[in-house]
Order: sequence, then structure tokens, then C-alpha cells
Amino acid sequence: MQLYTRSAGTGLPVVLLHAFPLSSAMWLAQREGLAKACRVITPDLRGFGGSRLGDDEPSLDLMADDVAGMLDDEGIERAVVGGLSMGGYVTMAFCRRHPDRVLGVILADTKAGADPPPARENRERIAQAVLSEGSEVLVSEVLPALIGPTTKERRAMVFGRVKGLVQSAPPGAVAWAQRAMAARPDSFDTLSALKVPLLVVVGEEDELSPPADAEAMARAVPDGRLEIIPKAGHLSAVEQPEAFNTAVTEFLRTDLVTPRP
Repeated sequence: MQLYTRSAGTGLPVVLLHAFPLSSAMWLAQREGLAKACRVITPDLRGFGGSRLGDDEPSLDLMADDVAGMLDDEGIERAVVGGLSMGGYVTMAFCRRHPDRVLGVILADTKAGADPPPARENRERIAQAVLSEGSEVLVSEVLPALIGPTTKERRAMVFGRVKGLVQSAPPGAVAWAQRAMAARPDSFDTLSALKVPLLVVVGEEDELSPPADAEAMARAVPDGRLEIIPKAGHLSAVEQPEAFNTAVTEFLRTDLVTPRP
């Protein structure tokens, strides 16, 4: 599986994996804002954006292996790997399957716990609805929780951009990804086994993966760094890109270049 990627900058490779049901287009402000500090690589996960879906059974492990294959194609042995929401789930799968390729980890607006049964059932319901009726269920049920109240009240252009990305998500990819996420395991053991620096970022208004989930992930690692982004919801990198980029830049500068004692 060859992933379509957008990249910017040079130097330390930093892979950022997008949220559900968006694409690497969500990382525009990160490609622009972080390019002076690192080489930002933002792939479209399989089925989204410019990447095809294929015929494989739904699996986050497969998505993680796609990312490893992308690094091979780019000639990169090790990288900082991070993701937001679904991208965070794929990042944790990557850490399980390819730990020797990780220089550092960024987990944004995501959670390490597995889905409880009601959440798994809801994912399957949405998967079936999208396949039979199209993207309307995403606009009515998924979109409202992606954006925090401050963005809804004050950032109409941001909300409109996210809505457009949600509406353009291919139904087959949406259903496939929902089923892959529903089957994911608990990842706290994965985090506690990390041998590299971890940055956890969360929007203070995130209702899908609230700050308590972020705090639990940061505590799972001896020296985890936690950054809470004010006035941002689940898509903190899109809603408050300057604050998000500042947190990542500081992490790269202090934890990756001159690790804390």
C-alpha cells in the first residue's frame, strides 16, 4: 500500500497522522508552521485523501504497517511519529509493531483505552449508515463533537473547513476505519514500554478524548509531557494551530535534541 503524502521542511522527520474522518489536509498549518523546525510528513491513511483503500480486513496494525512502508519509501530509518484521534491509535499500533523506528511519540486528542461495548456498537452503526446512506450521518453525528464550543462560536471558517473535509470522506474508508478502531486493543502497556520521549496534547474543550484521558497517557510514561490547549476541542491542531505548533516545537527542541535529565 503506497500512501499519498504531503511534506514540508527538512531535518528531523516528524510524521503526523490525521484524525477520522479527515485527511492529511487537516495538517496544513503544521506543514507551514513546523517546517522551519523539522521535516513534516503527513500521509493520507488508507482510503482517505489520495490513498486507496485496498481489499484487506479492517486493522489499525495494517495502517501502522502502511506508515512503516511509507518511511521505507522515503528512505527514513527512524522518525518522530504522532497522530491526532484515529491518528493517535495508529501511532500506538506503530509503537507496538515498529518500536525500533520511533524517535519520539506525539499523541493528540486520543486515548489509550479500548472501546467499551457501547462505543464499538455505535461505530458499527455509523459504518453501516454511511455505506447505505452516505455522509449525512457524519455531518449530523460525528462533526459536532469534533469541534469545541469556542471554535463553533468564533471560528466559522475553521468549522466550515472541517465540515468540508468530513463531507468528502469516502464511505468505504469511513466504514473500514470505524471497524478498525472498534477492534483496537488497550494500549497502556504499549505506552509504559516506550523508551523514547512522549508528548501528549489535548484541547481543554475536547469531549471525545477529554483531558483526563490525556493525563492518564502522560502518567503511563516516566517522563511524559502534557500540554493542554486552551479554547480548543477535539481537533486541537486545527482549532488552535499556533498553540499546537508551539507545543510540538518545544518538545522537539527540549526532549528530542537535548533530552531532559
